[in-house]
Amino acid sequence: MARPRVFISSTFYDLKHIRSSLEQFIENLGYEAILSEKGAIAFDPDLPLDESCYREAKNSDVFVLIIGGRYGSPASTEGITPPEGFFDRYASITKREYQSALERDIPIYILVDRSVYTEYETFRRNRGKKDITYAYVDSVNVFLLIDEILSQSRNNPIHQFDRHTEIAAWLREQWGGLFKEMLSRRSGQRQLTSLADQVRYLSEISNTLKRYLEEVVYSVSESKVARKLIETEGERLAESKRMQKFLKHDWVYDLVTRENIPLEQVKDMFSRAKSINELAEIIAAKDKDISADGLIIIWRKDNYGIGPINDARKILGLEPISFRKSRSASESPRKRNSKKAKNEQYDK
Repeated sequence: MARPRVFISSTFYDLKHIRSSLEQFIENLGYEAILSEKGAIAFDPDLPLDESCYREAKNSDVFVLIIGGRYGSPASTEGITPPEGFFDRYASITKREYQSALERDIPIYILVDRSVYTEYETFRRNRGKKDITYAYVDSVNVFLLIDEILSQSRNNPIHQFDRHTEIAAWLREQWGGLFKEMLSRRSGQRQLTSLADQVRYLSEISNTLKRYLEEVVYSVSESKVARKLIETEGERLAESKRMQKFLKHDWVYDLVTRENIPLEQVKDMFSRAKSINELAEIIAAKDKDISADGLIIIWRKDNYGIGPINDARKILGLEPISFRKSRSASESPRKRNSKKAKNEQYDK
């Protein structure tokens, strides 16, 4: 059975004991710990060593980032040796591993040494000042990495730690919560599936009742009035289904919900337009914040607007429309040349 692959990212020499204990914790859970020093990464001989690490970070199931006082070696793409100045900026291998996992939207868990985070708070209050000496951090890039992590809108849980045992306890709680959330989501999906089945069943019952009622009406009265009633109700139901489908169209839904245009008015707008240009003018007349020319420019870009517009019209049973031709484009070459000659003669 496949095991979850957990990539552990950090600088090595200052955090090797934590990395070792974290590896044991992960293996005891039955997961696979990915550490560069344990031979778990297949290094490509045709690439720099760190590129293989980024590949493994992307292919992992969970990413754990440990931030201590050291920032680490520059990534191979930086093309530099480790700078000596505290304020020299560069991207480290650890940072690029984190960014690789972030690109794939892998669940990320960040652990920061409490002393480092305390100094980060000092850095935040004195940002830009270069006359401060930090006791626990060897590069301003450590603070900038924490800045980048905190700037993310999601997937950035941070836990401060003093001892490695705190790391294991926090990760156990986090992964337990993740597993529970997965089970809840699965249960919710089953409930939605059951609800969908019930809706389909009710739809079948509705169709059956409709047929029964039609038979009853026909048996009671063979008149044209009964036949007309059944036809009218059938058309009404068909129109109701059509309008429900029309409302589900993305553009129609936006016009109704965001621009507060009633659905019947949206239908009328799409029905009255004889060209894409005319539809833009109709929409702009409804909303003064929208420019018809601006809409046309957007829609003309790679024919961006034609497809969705005609998809909505198709739902209503309308013919497709296109951009309105300019007057000069609609005239024949002979007519344009004749017109040009007359203008030249007039100018003379």
